[in-house]
Amino acid sequence: MSQNVAVFGAYGHTGRFVVAELRDRGFVPLLLGRDEGKLRALAASGLEYRVTSVDDPASLDQALKGSVAVVNCAGPFASTAAPVVEAALRAGIPYVDVAAEIEANVDTFTHFTERARAAGVAVVPAMAFFGGLGDLLVTTAMGDWASADEAHVAYGLSSWHPTAGTLAAGAVSRERREGQRVRYTGGRLDYYTDACDLPKVEWDFPAPVGRQTVLGDFTMADVVTVPSHLSIPEVRTYMTTDAARDLTAPGTPAPAAVDELGRSVQTFAVDVVVRSGDTRRRVVASGQDIYAISAPLAVEAVHRILDGRTRTGGVASAGAIFDAPGFLRALSAHISLDIF
Repeated sequence: MSQNVAVFGAYGHTGRFVVAELRDRGFVPLLLGRDEGKLRALAASGLEYRVTSVDDPASLDQALKGSVAVVNCAGPFASTAAPVVEAALRAGIPYVDVAAEIEANVDTFTHFTERARAAGVAVVPAMAFFGGLGDLLVTTAMGDWASADEAHVAYGLSSWHPTAGTLAAGAVSRERREGQRVRYTGGRLDYYTDACDLPKVEWDFPAPVGRQTVLGDFTMADVVTVPSHLSIPEVRTYMTTDAARDLTAPGTPAPAAVDELGRSVQTFAVDVVVRSGDTRRRVVASGQDIYAISAPLAVEAVHRILDGRTRTGGVASAGAIFDAPGFLRALSAHISLDIF
């Protein structure tokens, strides 16, 4: 029997990829959101939709009825994550989101860890390109190490045409930080003020990306997911300068589809290096379109949770709850993986 999986924010850019991936995997997407017109248009292919809002808990409860899991694709997650997690806990179903917002992910771990564990409900935040993929790669690179001195996650994006959701989430995060920057150092998140530009360093990505200038301390959600379960006191993330410039430039267009899957021309390489003493381990994943790849990440997570292929419960990052190498191998149709 087909299983209904609710997708909150189904008509958004990433939400549409998740809906398509669920259908490809044999699930029945249940479309959720506040805009009935957009829901109706997306449901024209024969799917069911339900109008709901994070401001109305009763409507969320009604919307999740009959679903075996919910995937939250609606940002800013500072506003949507907690209400949808609450509804998932009331319904007793797993929750997965694609949040790249550092503070929203911290909030999920802070406020729901004990409750989710007590309820026996899996809650997996940041199950997406930022936060989820990096965590899986770092966990894979760690292998049999119980701890490491450093983890570095370098993002080699050919370009970055942000969605409206990405821009809105970034604005919320900047407002919450009150102009401060954030990094993970000394075993904790460090909020600091620095008038200088982010440092630029050269990073040697594998071919065909090659040597690129990247911004150091361009901090992404990996600084929440990785330390949530791995003993690594220094977690640093980097971004190619061209992609960072795209993200902040006024007038950068939204991503445009160039293939039948709806993916943009953007390509990526995520280069992870972990160090313990004088020993380094490296894992690299590459593929196309950071928004599109979030869909198989999130749907594979749902599939594994429902099948009982998990290593822990409650609130957990991708690397903590899943067999990281096995998870990455399951995505071979979507990413290329190299272990050095």
